[in-house]
Amino acid sequence: MSSLSLAVRDTNTMLRRNLLHARRYPSLTLNLLLTPVMLLLLFVYIFGGVMSAGIGGGGADRSGYIAYLVPGLLLMTIGSTTIGTAVSVSTDMSEGVIARFRTMAIHRGSVLIGHVVGSVLQSIASVVLVGAVAVAIGFRSTGATALEWLAAFGLLTLFALALTWIAVGMGMVSPNAEAASNNALPLIFLPLISSTFVPIDAMPGWFQPIAEYQPFTPAIETLRGLLLGAEIGHNGWLAVAWCLALSLLGHYWSKATFNRDPK
Repeated sequence: MSSLSLAVRDTNTMLRRNLLHARRYPSLTLNLLLTPVMLLLLFVYIFGGVMSAGIGGGGADRSGYIAYLVPGLLLMTIGSTTIGTAVSVSTDMSEGVIARFRTMAIHRGSVLIGHVVGSVLQSIASVVLVGAVAVAIGFRSTGATALEWLAAFGLLTLFALALTWIAVGMGMVSPNAEAASNNALPLIFLPLISSTFVPIDAMPGWFQPIAEYQPFTPAIETLRGLLLGAEIGHNGWLAVAWCLALSLLGHYWSKATFNRDPK
């Protein structure tokens, strides 16, 4: 077999291994998925009327705030799901599975790629579930063309890939699963201080740079524009640049850690 055929075969084996683990132990994924769902229901039904009036400057119509809120929560769902990836990788490291894989005649990159592809698939599935809940409570994508829907799906996939590589790196340098979960908390915390819930202009002046200069805000604004048929401006290329930079950083970080000789 050629090197490419071996790499594809081994990657497929590792992908099936990770998906099988996710199927056997669904509690972690479900717990992480509940966070964006609960936030969606909380902000729509508890704060939705007040937030709609504040953002729109009119009556308390929740539909406007649902349209504003959902794009950010879809990206937050990806951040939540990838925490499970960090925990899974850290568990493999601490239990010696990664050390065992290093000694086997398999393609070295297949171990990491299997984790990454499996996590991206789980992230997209989680986004679909959260999106279904959003549609059920009133979210409607108005003014979006088929091309914009395709671009939105591409952005979600690219963002999931970027955060997954970062999560893999976090998992590999964490001594145990608990530490991996704590190290990956920024993937949930950053959306909370972005434009997910309120516009950046409504935030205090000293806080606006914190919310603006981070990966989630341009991605949220781009996804919001694509789903609602609004202008994207410079946020589109900023979101893609963040995704590519994080993907490269996470890839080289994970690869370097994986190839490092055990102490």
